[in-house]
Amino acid sequence: MSDVIQEPVTVALAILTREGKFLLQLRDNIPGIPYPGYWGLFGGHLESEETPEAALERELWEEINYVPTKVQKFCYSAASDVIRHVYSAPLTVPIDKLVLQEGWDLDLLYPEDIRQGNSYSSKAGEIRPIGKPHQKILLDFMAKNKC
Repeated sequence: MSDVIQEPVTVALAILTREGKFLLQLRDNIPGIPYPGYWGLFGGHLESEETPEAALERELWEEINYVPTKVQKFCYSAASDVIRHVYSAPLTVPIDKLVLQEGWDLDLLYPEDIRQGNSYSSKAGEIRPIGKPHQKILLDFMAKNKC
């Protein structure tokens, strides 16, 4: 029997801000996906031969029909299981102009929501947690630290 070495997953994530708040997605509450029913950043996996910037644009279009006009690299982090390319950009349209195509809910969360680690979802009808890795990224962003 041979040991299979699992390559880390590479993702591109977006910190989208509007009026001092952060746009987050409430992930579907489906067992088997990472962080089911948790708030997290929009974005996703890079496809073969895709740059992080291209993946970010594709994922944002697929998830909310939005592509920022300008993104700025915030940080890069690598762990044994995931490589994260994180970008920031302003959300230049009102939230009601977004079309949620992936996930359970979306909302603009206040910095205090990020600090406390949870926020109410009107679609879920309850307070839901923020995924720890995404909370850390946002806390670092608010503190102007790199992840």
